[in-house]
Amino acid sequence: MARAATTSDAFNAIAEPRRRDILMLLRDGERAVAELADDLEMTQPQTSKHLRVLREVGLVRVRGAGKQRLYALDAEGLRPIHEWTGGFEQFWNGSFDRLDAYVQRLAQHPSTTDRGDTDD
Repeated sequence: MARAATTSDAFNAIAEPRRRDILMLLRDGERAVAELADDLEMTQPQTSKHLRVLREVGLVRVRGAGKQRLYALDAEGLRPIHEWTGGFEQFWNGSFDRLDAYVQRLAQHPSTTDRGDTDD
């Protein structure tokens, strides 16, 4: 099966680590391309290319401010990713709940677990 073009799918777009880095930086608010490039130690054209992909899949939005182009996260574009990862949150919460119950059982019966005794 052919892989979806990077620019048509948010999941493929964030598969690129540098694009995830850009999204992390934008969590704190709007940033200019030059500022992102400096923080990422990338050239401005490289940064712009990644931002274009993120914009085309709806993960960021851009606005002009004088000669600058400011980028910000687009919450609506992030919704499918949030919903998908949310299913794993339930998995991890269940795993942590089971671990907590196990630790509580160990705390209630420390001598049995220390010696390796069983209830045979």
